[in-house]
Amino acid sequence: MLYKINNLTVFLGGEEILSHLDFEIRGTEKIAVTGRNGAGKTTLLRFIAGELEAERDDARTAPVTETARAVTIGYLRQTAAADAGRTVSEICLDDCPGSEEWEFDRLFTGFGFAKDDKEKKLGEFSGGEQTKISMIRLLLEKPDILLLDEPTNHLDMKAVEWFEEYLRGYEKAVVFVTHDRFLMDRVAQVVYEIENRKAIRYPGNYTAFRQEKQKRYELARKAWERNRKERKRLEQLILKYRNKSNKAAFARSRKSILDRTEKLEEPYLDRSRIFTGEIVPSDIGAKWVLDAEHLKCGYDAPVIELSIKLRRGSKVAIVGDNGSGKSTFLKTAAGLIRPLDGKCTLGNRIEIGYFDQMSAAISSEQTVLEHFAGKFPGMLEKDIRKTLGMYLFGGANAGKKVSSLSGGEKARLVLAEILTAAPNFLILDEPTNHMDIEACETIESALEAYRGTILFVSHDRYLVGKLADSFYIFEDGKALYYPFDYNHYLERLERLVTARRINVNTGIPEMKTSSAGEVRSEIMGLISAEDAAMIAKLKAVPKTERHEIGFKNEEEAYNDWQLRMAGEALEAARRKLEDADDFDTYEAAVKGLTEEEISWYSVYSVSVLGTSGTGSSSL
Repeated sequence: MLYKINNLTVFLGGEEILSHLDFEIRGTEKIAVTGRNGAGKTTLLRFIAGELEAERDDARTAPVTETARAVTIGYLRQTAAADAGRTVSEICLDDCPGSEEWEFDRLFTGFGFAKDDKEKKLGEFSGGEQTKISMIRLLLEKPDILLLDEPTNHLDMKAVEWFEEYLRGYEKAVVFVTHDRFLMDRVAQVVYEIENRKAIRYPGNYTAFRQEKQKRYELARKAWERNRKERKRLEQLILKYRNKSNKAAFARSRKSILDRTEKLEEPYLDRSRIFTGEIVPSDIGAKWVLDAEHLKCGYDAPVIELSIKLRRGSKVAIVGDNGSGKSTFLKTAAGLIRPLDGKCTLGNRIEIGYFDQMSAAISSEQTVLEHFAGKFPGMLEKDIRKTLGMYLFGGANAGKKVSSLSGGEKARLVLAEILTAAPNFLILDEPTNHMDIEACETIESALEAYRGTILFVSHDRYLVGKLADSFYIFEDGKALYYPFDYNHYLERLERLVTARRINVNTGIPEMKTSSAGEVRSEIMGLISAEDAAMIAKLKAVPKTERHEIGFKNEEEAYNDWQLRMAGEALEAARRKLEDADDFDTYEAAVKGLTEEEISWYSVYSVSVLGTSGTGSSSL
C-alpha cells in the first residue's frame, strides 16, 4: 500500500459529491478513474492533490488518508501555467532540480515540438501547447504519485501513442482520468469507477473492467430479484395471517424475519444501448462503392493525393495528424467540394449519409421527439419513441428542446437520423466527438450493426480498433494503407519498437529508445494507397479471367505477403550469422536473434520448407 483513502466524504457548493469513498494505490500501479460526467472523478484527483478537504465525521476511526512513507504528488490540471515571459528551457530545467537535458529533449520532441522551440518563451505557444509544456514539467519532476486529468486532450495520435508508451514505463504510480478508452486499455492495470458517490475497484484494463462489471451486474440482478421475491412472499404471508388469532404468532415471526432481511437496491447498469440486430441499408447498392484515381484534394492547393477503391460492406478508417487532409478528402468523396485533379466516382445506386461537426450544429425550439418525427413523417409515434430510446433519448429526454442539448447529444441525434434513414454509404468525420463513454459505446454498437459501407475519420482509437477492418494513414501529403485492423498494426509497431531497442550483436537492450513514429514506415504490410487501389482493381476482375493476367487468389496473395515479410527478416538474420568469425561469435549471434526474426523463420519453415523447427536450431 502506497496511499490509501478511508471513508472519504466531500461536499462542493452544499452538494455531496463523494460519500464514504475508499480508494487505494498499491506500489507503482497505473490506475484509471472512470465514471459518468459529474460523478466526481476530478474531485477525487483534487482531494489527493491536497486542494480539497474531507468532511468531518465523528464516527470515523481511521485517518482519512494513510501513506506507507512520505510521498510526493504531482497534479496536471486542465489549465496551463501562466509564466509567459520565461523560456521553456527555464521553466522545465531550472525549476526541476535533478532533471537531465537529454530527458527534457526526449519529452519535448515526444510531445511533437521541434527541438529548437525549447528556447521560445511560453507566451509564444498556444493554450494547448502550454498545457503540453506543463505536462513535460510535471513529468520531469517525477512525483511518487502522478495525477493526470484528461492528459491527451491536446495531443495528436502520434503524441498519444508515444505518451502511452512513456506512461507504461513510468517507474512510479499514475492515477489518471480520461475518456480515452484505448489509453485505459493500453496503460491501466486497475480501473476505479466512481458510481453513486463511491469508488469501486476493478483489476485489469478498461476491457477487463467492462467484462467484470457486466458479470457483477448479472449476479447483483439475480440477488436483487431473489430478495424482492422473498420480501414479497413474506409480506403476503403477513397480510394473509395477521388478523387470524390462530396464525397471529406465525405472522409475527414472518414480520420479524422480514425486518431482519436487508432490502437490496435494484442494481444500476449504465445507459449504453447495445444493438443486437442488424441495421440494413434500404438499397444494397453497387459492389464497388467509391473509385478514386490520382485524386488531389484541397481548396487552393492540394493537401493530399491518393487513389482508393472501396468495396461494398467495408469499414475503413482514416487516421493522421491535424491538417493532413482527412476532412478535406471526406468532403471531396461526399461531393461537397470539387477535386483539384484526378477522378472520384461513386458506384450505381450509392446513397451517402454524411456527418461532420457542422452537421451536428442544429438548433431548434422543437423537442427531440418533434424534430425526429419531422424527419420521418410516416413513422408511428411508438416506433419513433422506441428508436429514440435506442439512441439514449428515451423517456423525459425525448421532451428536451433540441436547442438545449449539448454538442455530444446533438451529434448523437443527427447520427440517429442518418442510421434510421439507412443509406448504403456512411461518410463520418469524428462521429463520437464530445460524447461521454456511454454515448460512444451506443454509437459504436450501432455502427457495428450497420451492414453498409463506412468511411470515417476519428481520433477515437477505441472506435477505430472496434470498427475498422482496414485503415489509411495520411502523412506528409501521402496516404498509406494497412490491410488489417488497428490492433494488428499496433502490435506490429510495438514489436518493431522493441526490436530496435535490442543490440543486434549482444541481445542486450540499448539505452537509446525508438519512438513509434521513427519506425512507422518500417512496418511490413504498410503500402501506398495507390498500390492498394490497384490490388482492389485486380480483385475486381472476374475469377474466370484472372488467369489471363496472372492474378492470384486472395489466399495466395496473403501467403506471398507473409513470405515477403519472412524473407526480409531471414535476410537480416542470415547477415548476422554470416558475419560471425568463430563459433563463439556465431553462438552469440544466434542468441541475439530478435523475437521477430525467430517468429518469421517459423512462418517461412512451415510455408516454404514444410518444417516446424525453431529459428535458432534450423538456422
